[in-house]
Amino acid sequence: MCGIVGYLGNREAYPIIIEGLKRLEYRGYDSAGVAIYDGSSLKVSKTKGKVADLEQRVESEISSNGNLGIGHTRWATHGVPNDINSHPHTSNSGNLVIIHNGIIENYESLKKELISRGYTFESDTDTEVLVNLIEDVKLKEQVKLGKAVQIALNQVIGAYAIAVFDKTQSDEIVIARLGSPLAIGVGENEFFIASDASPFLEYTKNAIYLEDEEMAIIRLNKDVKIRKIKDDSLVDPYIQELQISLEQIEKGGYEHFMLKEIYEQPKAITDTYRGRLNRQQGIVKMSGVEDNLKKFLNANRIIIVACGTSWHAGLVAEYIFEDLARIPVEVEYASEFRYRNPVISEKDVVIAISQSGETADTLAAIKLAKSKGAFVFGVCNVVGSSIARETHAGAYTHAGPEIGVASTKAFTTQITVLTLIALRLAKAKGTISDSKFRQHLLELEMVPRKVEEALKSDTHIRMISDIYKNVRNFLYLGRGYNFPVALEGALKLKEISYIHAEGYPAAEMKHGPIALIDENMPIVVIATKKGHYEKVVSNIQEIKSRKGKIIGVVTKGDTQVKELADHVIEVPETLESLSPLLTTIPLQLLSYHIAVLLDKNVDQPRNLAKSVTVE
Repeated sequence: MCGIVGYLGNREAYPIIIEGLKRLEYRGYDSAGVAIYDGSSLKVSKTKGKVADLEQRVESEISSNGNLGIGHTRWATHGVPNDINSHPHTSNSGNLVIIHNGIIENYESLKKELISRGYTFESDTDTEVLVNLIEDVKLKEQVKLGKAVQIALNQVIGAYAIAVFDKTQSDEIVIARLGSPLAIGVGENEFFIASDASPFLEYTKNAIYLEDEEMAIIRLNKDVKIRKIKDDSLVDPYIQELQISLEQIEKGGYEHFMLKEIYEQPKAITDTYRGRLNRQQGIVKMSGVEDNLKKFLNANRIIIVACGTSWHAGLVAEYIFEDLARIPVEVEYASEFRYRNPVISEKDVVIAISQSGETADTLAAIKLAKSKGAFVFGVCNVVGSSIARETHAGAYTHAGPEIGVASTKAFTTQITVLTLIALRLAKAKGTISDSKFRQHLLELEMVPRKVEEALKSDTHIRMISDIYKNVRNFLYLGRGYNFPVALEGALKLKEISYIHAEGYPAAEMKHGPIALIDENMPIVVIATKKGHYEKVVSNIQEIKSRKGKIIGVVTKGDTQVKELADHVIEVPETLESLSPLLTTIPLQLLSYHIAVLLDKNVDQPRNLAKSVTVE
């Protein structure tokens, strides 16, 4: 959840650290801090609030001189967000300095033991316990920092990504990970450390990604040494060249990353099916599927595990797989999956979906499924992420960096990948006619242009947003393929505007939610021509008879809903199975504009972080 940045080299560390924290602030923004060491003087500055607040404080508290530094932007787990609980934390001697992403579950028992040995604590955090545990081991065992970190981590239970240094040895940083991502940027006699590659892209494209239960000792004028935490065995570092560019993570003239990412969806969808869809030849080909086609075709069922927006994409996929490929599908919250003793066998295929590829609950679900013998296929966006490495095979979405905490292009590109898989399986099984298959390829290829057309409603949607920005509740209704879109639309509004919103299957309205409807309740109804249209029109009539305010998402040229609704937003016509790729666009814009009009922080909504790497 938190963002980690570090630097060791010949440049001034502070400018690199502070700019890196700005790029990682999507991972957490309750508080932030830096520690800079110049070989003789250690300066630590930290504060509750955002990185901008830290910058203001640093001006009066810290010199930018110093070639060794670490920084942290926090999403609070243990200890409320305040100055004291902010990272970095120092050990009792003041020699060790640490930043930490994750949760040390047994910190209370460790803390009691350390207190009995004379240690004192200023904060409420598990991180301060960890840095003092490392110091205690270092002093008792008379070992170097790297060995002390290894011994200490073998005593902790939980998840972590850490960076720690000892000011008595200013040419070294030790890092380690379990369940939280950590990358090393390798430059010319300089090293960068970060939760993802964005802080060091302008300096180097060479990166090493630590695996779970690995630690690295980084020293100037030395090669990076990577060891297994459990048994101290050496690991050969694998340096990969990053393909991402710095321009991809900048706002590019948009007011917010979220708006930029909404508008990037035509390109993101195209990039996701490029090289996989050949309409002229009537081919869908994905190496991860082709190499494991028999596993898919012989599966008793597909189990989809995901969280949040990815779970909604999985719900859309359930309709697609069962409709086209006639394979039974179950969609599970990854956060609940492993706690209910699920029935899994080697005849099951598990598809794990995650934008970041680091979602802790989804990773835990993957490990459980693998332990039961299931074949696990990953769908994620971040190359080299934990899910990409943990799964047997998979497919990347090629959405490009998604910085806004509220996922947008992740949703549409995940649906694109899952549609391609369903089409390939349907073709292999013979459950789809050749003409219908080719029609799907044609329509999918046209989706990016149709998304561009849907985006032209932006100004109209802003006007609607202004009318409803002060309401307290929203209801979202959809049927069939667009029921998950209703859930996703409600989630987006909740995430960034803090307005209570619920998504329902339209037919379920009469089973409870209809009691909420009055003249103050706006109801967003997805009422496209393809899929249960007459039934949805009937639901709209029931709402209007109770004076509800209707915002209809309709197929271009619709007249029937237009006569009933207070407002309509048109989307181009497409196949029912592909309609979620279009109907979600106005709902993303609606939530965005309402949040902006309410002066909310769209890219960094309260209490949320982009990548949920702790339970």
